[in-house]
Amino acid sequence: MALPVLVAFSMVLVWALTAAAALIQCVDAARAGARAAARQDPPAVVSAAARATAPDGARITVRRDGDLVRVRVEARTPGPDALTLDLVEEATALAEETVGAGG
Repeated sequence: MALPVLVAFSMVLVWALTAAAALIQCVDAARAGARAAARQDPPAVVSAAARATAPDGARITVRRDGDLVRVRVEARTPGPDALTLDLVEEATALAEETVGAGG
C-alpha cells in the first residue's frame, strides 16, 4: 500500500518541478523580449530573443503602450491534459528612445 502512494507522490513532485521550471522560462522569455523591444530591435529579433528562452509551444505577444513596450508569454505546463496549467507572464520596459526625451 505504501509503495503506490510513494510513487504517486514522487510523480506529483516531478510534475510540480516541471511546472515551476516552465514558469521560470516564461518569466525569462518575457524579460528578454522586453529588453530587445526596448532597444528598438526589429520584431523578428524581439520574437527570437523571447522564443530562445520560452517553453516549447509558447505564444509570444509584443505590444507598445505609449512609451512602454510589453511582452507577454503564454504557455501550458507539460504533462497530461488533466494536469496542465496555463502560465502567463508579462514584462514591461521603457522604450530607450524616450529616456531623457521629456524636456
